[in-house]
Amino acid sequence: MMIYKLLRGPEWAELRAAGESAGAAVDLADGYVHFSTAAQVAETAAKHFAGVEGLMLVAVQEERLGAALKWEPSRGGALFPHLYREMRLSDVVWAQPLPLVGDMHQFPAGLE
Repeated sequence: MMIYKLLRGPEWAELRAAGESAGAAVDLADGYVHFSTAAQVAETAAKHFAGVEGLMLVAVQEERLGAALKWEPSRGGALFPHLYREMRLSDVVWAQPLPLVGDMHQFPAGLE
C-alpha cells in the first residue's frame, strides 16, 4: 500500500540534500513522521495546508518501512500511519508538486 507525506518546499529540499529528515515541526514535536493514506491525504492537506504553495506530495511504499511504521488513531479514531524513525530519501517511490487552485490542492487522479 502506498502512503503519502505532504512536504513544504524547504522540507523537500532538506530531504533531498541530506538524504533523510525527521520531518516538519509537527513531526518533531510529536516524535514521529506523519503520513496519510490515499483516502486521508486530501483532508490532511485541507486541514493543515490550505492555501500553502509549493507543497510536494511524496509517496512511500508502506511495506518498505517495516516495524518503524505504526498505525495509530487520530482524527475521529481513524488509523493514520506514523513513522518512528527519520524519513529517508530512499523510502520515496515518487514525488510531485501539488498545484494550488484557490486555497485547495489538486491531487493526481487515481491516487491509491
